[in-house]
Amino acid sequence: MRKEKSCGGVVFKREPRNLQFLLIKHRKGGHWAFPKGHVEAGETEEQTAKREIWEETGVHVHMLEGFREMVSYKIGRDVKKDVVYFLCEIDGDDPVRIQEEEIIEASFFTPGQVMKRLTYQNDKNTFQKALEMVKSR
Repeated sequence: MRKEKSCGGVVFKREPRNLQFLLIKHRKGGHWAFPKGHVEAGETEEQTAKREIWEETGVHVHMLEGFREMVSYKIGRDVKKDVVYFLCEIDGDDPVRIQEEEIIEASFFTPGQVMKRLTYQNDKNTFQKALEMVKSR
């Protein structure tokens, strides 16, 4: 079985009245998810996550310590994929700019909206853990 690894982030910003989380809608499949992508040679997980978030959405982030969530799943019969997520807060006021080859849309949502839009249960579970951590700080 072939193994793949991707890294990404549960990306948020603090608004005066609530938290807003950034989701992307993939061109292939049309599903909503967190920004992520494949690890390149020589990169750490954290470097991969920051690069992919920037490439897919145009925003710069910093990571909150203490959150690293890994989910694993199979793609067909031949591929086992591990995805590592970090909890990332947006730095500054970068406007969202999508990577049009892969992404249809990128938008900010409240926690309730995130739970309704996320397509996969693994992502929902990761989001719940991330939300608990953000609220505890």
